Amino acid sequence: MQKSRTPLMIGWEAARANAKPALIIQAIMLALAVAFYTNSSVADALRNLAEFKRAHGLLFVIGASILAGALLPEIFLILFFQRCRPQRANLRNLAFTIPVWGFDGSLVDLLYRAEAHWLGDVVTLPVVLGKICIDQFGYNVFFAAPFGVLTYEWKNSGISMQPLRDLFTWPHYRDKIFPTLLATWAVWIPLMAIIYSLPLVLQFPLFSLALSFWVLLLTYMTNRFAGKIEADAPIALAVMKTNNLSSICR
Repeated sequence: MQKSRTPLMIGWEAARANAKPALIIQAIMLALAVAFYTNSSVADALRNLAEFKRAHGLLFVIGASILAGALLPEIFLILFFQRCRPQRANLRNLAFTIPVWGFDGSLVDLLYRAEAHWLGDVVTLPVVLGKICIDQFGYNVFFAAPFGVLTYEWKNSGISMQPLRDLFTWPHYRDKIFPTLLATWAVWIPLMAIIYSLPLVLQFPLFSLALSFWVLLLTYMTNRFAGKIEADAPIALAVMKTNNLSSICR
């Protein structure tokens, strides 16, 4: 990380660079939520998706998490940053991201079900706000952001134990977790307001839709920390480790 850039500035840079795609996915999610309550065809389609999730349980959760968190971002990389040329590195990436996001998705589904048990599966302002606070200022602060940064730093460092040793230090949290949280909140607080405004059975399927974007953002942040992306890169979705990454990002 360059000394001239504070953790606050790095988080702001990531949030600002991702503003357009963030607004796009927030608009898509909002449109789906509104359509669920106003359009019978969309409501029926989403209910069918919810029934499919209910029928397949954990298998659906893990499969959807892998698709959204591992496969789609890697396809994005190949299409837009590798000129449609798959590389052996893509398989190595998937060997890492598939188990990570399969595990993470199962925890998110467990969180949603726990929140419904604690606060109720109802859509009221106090319940929605309570779930957002638990999600973004509890689960995210103490587990999700540190876990996400740790796993990607671990991969970027060549499976070194140094990121694990740094995990519980204040400089690590200040310089890496805090800016990640800032970028996360800018994207996910509006998204969680939308997700928690839907019944429990639909919350995880819509989370899966947003997960692909979050993986791109998280990968950008951790690659910035590792010096793999120019500090002034104008497109934060330049996430990856291709040989010509620097020339693409400029």
